[in-house]
Amino acid sequence: MPANFRIPRSSRALTRTHKAAVAGVATLGAAAIAFTAVPGGAHTTASADTVAAPVQIGSQPVKDVKASVTDQLAGTSVKIQAIEAKKQAAAQHKARTAAAQHKAEAAARHKAQAAHKAAKAASRSAERPRMETVAAATSYGNNLDGWIRKSLSIMRQHNIPGSYSGLHRNIMRESSGNPTAMNGWDINARNGIPSKGLLQVIQPTFNTYHVPGTSANIYDPVANITAAANYAAHRYGSIDNVNSAY
Repeated sequence: MPANFRIPRSSRALTRTHKAAVAGVATLGAAAIAFTAVPGGAHTTASADTVAAPVQIGSQPVKDVKASVTDQLAGTSVKIQAIEAKKQAAAQHKARTAAAQHKAEAAARHKAQAAHKAAKAASRSAERPRMETVAAATSYGNNLDGWIRKSLSIMRQHNIPGSYSGLHRNIMRESSGNPTAMNGWDINARNGIPSKGLLQVIQPTFNTYHVPGTSANIYDPVANITAAANYAAHRYGSIDNVNSAY
């Protein structure tokens, strides 16, 4: 080729398509050279097997390890769920047991309170006849001192407050100790309900505050004293608080 020969500019410019084609040819050629360079006695299939073999961790393939880990995780999750379910069941059982115990204790307390109340009532019922028997057996003189003392004994049985001195003081002011005394001139007498007896009680008051176990006769000394003391306890707190007409 002459030294001054030049390839036309248009001929030197390769298109992108041409370059790609050239690169492809070069690659195929390199591959062909590499293939032909393998010795005739070599086992090319061994290289193919080595490339296709799965990656291993130790002596176990990765996919087997992954499956094993997945199974272990699943098993652990099931165990955790079972443990939580057992804890929840135990807590519920404990709560039910505590509630049942609380209910049983409340029932036992209620039963004990009812039994105590019944025993107390029975004791009072048994005590009252005994006290009444004792009072009846006690000998009181048929005089002002005996009437006051017997009335005080009955008042104690019925929780009516009052003292010997309080009763005696008011009796002497109202009737001078005369159990048949009657007031015929005060407002009560003018209204047709005169005051009667040791403590000058009108009939409606006697009827309202009459104490069981005493006579229904307003002139009976003990009945009169006890009814008047019961009235005074309700209105004044005690016959001891009375120091004038009441």
